[in-house]
Amino acid sequence: MALKVAAVNSSRAAAAVATQDWEEDLVVVREYDEEKDKVAVEEMERRCEIGEGGKPSLVADLLGDPICRVRHFPSHIMLVAEYGEKGEIVGVIRGCVKTVTRGNSVYVKLAYILGLRISPSYRRLGIGKKLVQKLEEWCKQNGAEYVYMATDCSNEPSINLFTRKCAYTKFRTPTMLVHPVHAHYKPLGSGIAIVRLNPRLAESIYRRVFANSEFFPKDIDNILCNRLSLGTFMALPRKCLPKWDPKTGTLPPSFAITSIWSTKQLFRLQVKGVSMLTYACCMASRVVDAWMPWLMLPSIPDVFRKFWVYFLYGLHMEGKNASRLMKSLCAFAHNMGRDDDGCGAVLAEVGQRDPVREVIPHWRKFSLSEDLWCIKKLGNANDGSNEICGSSDWMKSRPSSRFLFVDPRDI
Repeated sequence: MALKVAAVNSSRAAAAVATQDWEEDLVVVREYDEEKDKVAVEEMERRCEIGEGGKPSLVADLLGDPICRVRHFPSHIMLVAEYGEKGEIVGVIRGCVKTVTRGNSVYVKLAYILGLRISPSYRRLGIGKKLVQKLEEWCKQNGAEYVYMATDCSNEPSINLFTRKCAYTKFRTPTMLVHPVHAHYKPLGSGIAIVRLNPRLAESIYRRVFANSEFFPKDIDNILCNRLSLGTFMALPRKCLPKWDPKTGTLPPSFAITSIWSTKQLFRLQVKGVSMLTYACCMASRVVDAWMPWLMLPSIPDVFRKFWVYFLYGLHMEGKNASRLMKSLCAFAHNMGRDDDGCGAVLAEVGQRDPVREVIPHWRKFSLSEDLWCIKKLGNANDGSNEICGSSDWMKSRPSSRFLFVDPRDI
């Protein structure tokens, strides 16, 4: 009897594998054609955004530009998966290639995968794996030595796809910090000056302080001059301001610095599926905060209509009272968002060991203590940088710095 059961189970497994292989043969992966595919891709992604089981969900409106999340990288692509004779679009994936540091001022070509979506009706058919493999081929052709992706630590389907089926390795776990924009302004603190730096000076400072970090982009100048970057700001003691001359190239003894990236022209977010009670409580907190701002209530923004976010990147601090300076800088960014009607939150992502992690204001409920980054070596010809770095494989090396630079274009 046991032998019969085993034989039945074996035949079922074989049939399942054969069925999946047959299904995969019906899938064609090709490059996205904006004129031809735009409407179908938008409809497919809308189906993916529906929350399961009536749970609240965060949905994104790409403002009519499905490729917007990679458009600001010099080298980028978007692939679509077609299924069946009618060529129905059932999946998409986006990717880019950039040059970044891997530590100790050594640069490598790195690919980044994002925006993988599979239509709910066509999951578990191997479409996601096929999209990833095709994108990896493009990455190799464009000189990438490594490829990585980022996901929530609780996203088991995505983690299983990349680590079990596509041979990625869990690599880094930065922290995502989220702070809502309240109806009231935040105090900046006494005796603190905040100055705006021109892009050239900001680039010079960033190349210096992030030289030994990981993931620092070589084209930081393009990022700082991008229309989505609202500027770079430095906080320093007011008494030090008359003594500091940026032209000398010397940094103030105490300072904090960050740049601000806005998603206003990129995409909008919206929370859907909350109960009426939750909605009423959130809106009531907002009304009270607007009427009585002196109470400094921790109100929740109107995330039930479409909003955008500010992303803080290049966060760094040095010197005495640097923590206080960084807090003032974050308050300054919050107030910028407060004046930009429709900005719902200020985000920052930093390394686990970065000192700014303990300083940046955030709401724990909205934040992620670990945002998982997975990486894979593509096996391209070595350019000699590994020998300089003293390690044969970046994936096996320990971080050379506490600092981790998060590219705002990755958001």
